[in-house]
This record gives sequence, C-alpha cells and structure tokens, in this order.
Amino acid sequence: MQAELVERALRGDQDAFASLAAQSIDRCYALAYRILRDPHRAQDATQQALIGVWRDLPTLRDPERFDAWLHRLVVHACYAEARGERRRIARIRVLWTDATTSADVERSVETRDALEHAFRLLSPERRAIVVLHHHLGYPLTEIAATLGIPVGTARSRLHYAVRQLRAAMETDGRPGAKPEERTA
Repeated sequence: MQAELVERALRGDQDAFASLAAQSIDRCYALAYRILRDPHRAQDATQQALIGVWRDLPTLRDPERFDAWLHRLVVHACYAEARGERRRIARIRVLWTDATTSADVERSVETRDALEHAFRLLSPERRAIVVLHHHLGYPLTEIAATLGIPVGTARSRLHYAVRQLRAAMETDGRPGAKPEERTA
C-alpha cells in the first residue's frame, strides 16, 4: 500500500503525497523529538523533512525504501536544527509538598532525569544512532544505510554514545565531574 502511494506521489499525485505525509508525520516527529529533546525544534525538523520529501521525492529510486529514506531526511533535518541550537539555562522552581514519596518513585525519577541529562550531552549524530538502534530497533547495517555512513562508523558512534551515556550517568550528581568527550 505504501509503495503504491509512493509511486503515485512520484507521478505528481498530491493526494497520494498528502496520505504519505499523514501516515508518516507522527513517526517523524517522534524520531525528531527523541534526537532533539525539544518539541518546538522537533516540529521544525519534521516540517523541514517533509518539505525535503516533497522536493526530493523524484530522486527516490526504490519506493520500498521510502521509510528508511524518510528517516534519513528527518535525521539530517535534526542535525541542521541542532546546529542552530542555542544553549538555554533551565529555570527550575522547586515545589515542596507535605506528601512523602516512596524511595522507588524517587529513584525512578532521579534515574530518568539523569538519563535525560546524559542524553542531552550527546551530539546529534550520537543521539540519532542511539534512537535508531535502541528505540526503532534498526540493526547497524540499516542505520548505516539510512544515514549514508559506513557500518564501522555507525558501530563506533553507537559504542562511544553508550560509553558517554554510562560515564555521564556515573558522574551525575558529583560536582566537577565531566563525562568523557570523544568524537567518533
């Protein structure tokens, strides 16, 4: 069904393209959000990717590979969006409550926040690899094909991203401790 829509869109059928976009937009946004960690930037990256789909659709050689091609456009739109990213200072207001929370809930929230903080320390390239591999379940060969990089580069980026995440999780909360910064 999707391949048929892609072929119709390749022939200029705007309704087919609208159907493709409608089917894909949630997945595109989810991928962009997981890489960028910002809903507004994820919306912008999704929009740019869909514009790229419309513009570059005639260059798609294999309609069966539409999803991988689309994911590649989303990832590259995220890279472009991240290059324009400005550092923001988080302003957090602590709300005190009388209710006591269980230690498990507290630990779970702390772990989630530490992981979120560690994930934000990754470069967009490493975030993309982690999201494609661990969230979408892509094997390294598919990630390499999607991103247009060698399999060894994908493997290396994933290795260093996981290593950086672990280091950040281990050092989180210790003053002056910095996770390893190494590029792949």
